[in-house]
Amino acid sequence: RKLDKISYEEMFEMASLGAKVLQPRSVEMAMKHRVRVQVLSSFADVPGTLVVDEDEIVEQHLVSGIAYSRDEAKITLAKVADRPGVAAAIFGPLADAAVNVDMIVQNVSADGKTTDLTFTIGRADLERALQVLRDAKETIEYSQLIPDPAVAKVSVVGVGMRSHAGVALKMFETLAAKNINIQVITTSEIKVSVLIAEEYTELALRALHTVFGLDATA
Repeated sequence: RKLDKISYEEMFEMASLGAKVLQPRSVEMAMKHRVRVQVLSSFADVPGTLVVDEDEIVEQHLVSGIAYSRDEAKITLAKVADRPGVAAAIFGPLADAAVNVDMIVQNVSADGKTTDLTFTIGRADLERALQVLRDAKETIEYSQLIPDPAVAKVSVVGVGMRSHAGVALKMFETLAAKNINIQVITTSEIKVSVLIAEEYTELALRALHTVFGLDATA
C-alpha cells in the first residue's frame, strides 16, 4: 500500500535493510540537509510518497514498511572459549578481510566455559569469511564451523514503535502462527529484524503486511 508520507529515518532504515526504492546515501543526504523528496512511479502519472521530516507527519503509522534481504548468510562458531578477547579474535580478522558483519547472537553454554556465537554476513562474502575463520581456528579455539547460506532477513520499520509497545510481539506471534522459526533477532528504536529460513520469505512478508495493515487493498 502506497504511503503519502514517510520519515527520513524510516526510509533510511528500509533502504539499508534491502528495500529497493532509494539508495541509502540519497536518503542520508536528504535527511542531513532537510530536503523533501518525492518518490514517483515510472509507469503512472500519479502523486508519490513524500520523504520528509518526522515532524511533518501528523498521523504516524505503527509500522510504515517491511523490508527483506535474501543476500544473507549465517555462520555459527560452536563451543568457542568463553574468555575476554575472543570476540575481537573473531571479528578482527573478518574486518581486516573487509567482511561486514550484521546480526550477532551469543549463547553461553551450561558449564559457562564455552559459548556458541552466531552472526550474519553478506552471502557473497561467505567463502572468504569461512577461509578467514579456518585460518584463525587456533586463535579462536572453536570446535565447529557451521555455515548456512539459505537464510533471509525480514524487518519491520516504523517511528510509531517509539511510543507503542508490542510490535515485536505481534511480529513474533504472526511468524509463529505460520510455523516460521526465528533464528536471530535484532532491534533498534524504530526497527525489528529477524533471520529466517529463505524458503519462508514470501510467506512471512505476506503475513506481516496483512497483520500490520500494509496490504495494497487495506
